[in-house]
Amino acid sequence: MSIIIIGGGLAGVEAAWQIVRHGQRVILYEMRPHKTTPAHKTSYLAELVCSNSLRSKEISTAVGLLKKEMHHLGSIVIEAASKTAVPAGKALAVDRERFARYITQKIISHPLIEIKREEVKRIPEEQVVILATGPLTSDSLAEHLREITGQEHLHFYDAISPIIYADSINMDIAFFASRYGKGRDYINCPLEQRQYERFYQALLKAERVPLHDFEEPKYFEGCLPIEVMAERGKDTLRFGPMKPIGIVDPRTGKQPYAVVQLRQDNKEGTLYNMVGFQTKLKWPEQKRVFRLIPGLEQAEFARYGSIHRNTFLDAPRVLDRYLRLKRCPNIFVAGQLSGIEGYVESAATGILAGLNAVRYIKNKGLVVPPPTTALGALVTHLTNTVSKNFQPMNINWGLFPKLDKKAPRKERGKLYAHRGEIDFEAWLKDALL
Repeated sequence: MSIIIIGGGLAGVEAAWQIVRHGQRVILYEMRPHKTTPAHKTSYLAELVCSNSLRSKEISTAVGLLKKEMHHLGSIVIEAASKTAVPAGKALAVDRERFARYITQKIISHPLIEIKREEVKRIPEEQVVILATGPLTSDSLAEHLREITGQEHLHFYDAISPIIYADSINMDIAFFASRYGKGRDYINCPLEQRQYERFYQALLKAERVPLHDFEEPKYFEGCLPIEVMAERGKDTLRFGPMKPIGIVDPRTGKQPYAVVQLRQDNKEGTLYNMVGFQTKLKWPEQKRVFRLIPGLEQAEFARYGSIHRNTFLDAPRVLDRYLRLKRCPNIFVAGQLSGIEGYVESAATGILAGLNAVRYIKNKGLVVPPPTTALGALVTHLTNTVSKNFQPMNINWGLFPKLDKKAPRKERGKLYAHRGEIDFEAWLKDALL
């Protein structure tokens, strides 16, 4: 029996990889390139449509711990990221094209995986299915899912940052540095107060792409458009994506009033992503306003920022603790559609869904890691929240059970991680088939 996976994003490929690692066949449906989305640019599986960063590598961070757990579970995403990494300080960032190409080649060449490039409009309810269509689920499939769950979808709007050609950045003004002198992984564009105020006013007045009449602007707090952040106050950006803390301008020897950081986006170093500058501005406005940033006066854009609607389930009300639809226990849901946020989190839920789908077919007990682990904490948030207004969330220490003893804030990450590693190792012995 083949397990059906609908969606070839990070969660879908992780689910497929986990399933074939246990000797089970997979039919993976991906509608691109026959039907595209507003955010995707290629037909590769696991294409990254927003940032090229998988965030911190530090084990003392929640996302760092989650990546380590994924590695122990045989993650194809973590494997690909290590093969295609680009400099990003303490973060794990990748060359997005090489990353997607690496995963695509491994998936399509595996003898137990059959790829079908077509749109699935209705979920085959009689089969074991992993639904991993991501935040850009097609309207027809979303409507069928609504029928099955008996719930309306929630939604928010996710914006992506512009990418700039490196050779168009004025390095007489911009400079390489990481915060607190720890490397040279970012290009930094420093702003004096008058330059910041000029940019800020232009950003507030810039013309935006309007929402459709039926759309409601529900943004994810962790990925706000830069212009929405600016509306919250004059200094909001200086405490957010434009914070100058830990950066010293080598020309002046002083900390700038504000700074814009650019992160390498491909292995050759020819493309740089504007960190935290996701936006809904019209494209000509992006060019005009962002060129007010010192060092970007002649910037050429390989990709402008954009915004799109993300669809996700009201997870606590429609999913059980094994990521199955409560009304259809043979249908698993993974990735951003399940109600989580972030590349790493999406991939991690794909691994768990794939593992449990195999166990379901083999009549083995389904599993979920304890809530003291990163993956367990993430799933617990999805399926056990008491909030009446469920919203997606990145993995963070706030999702974990409290530590037994009080500890200084700087030490808590290490303590959470140490506890999580011990509990994950014990769980893993019983979880794998």
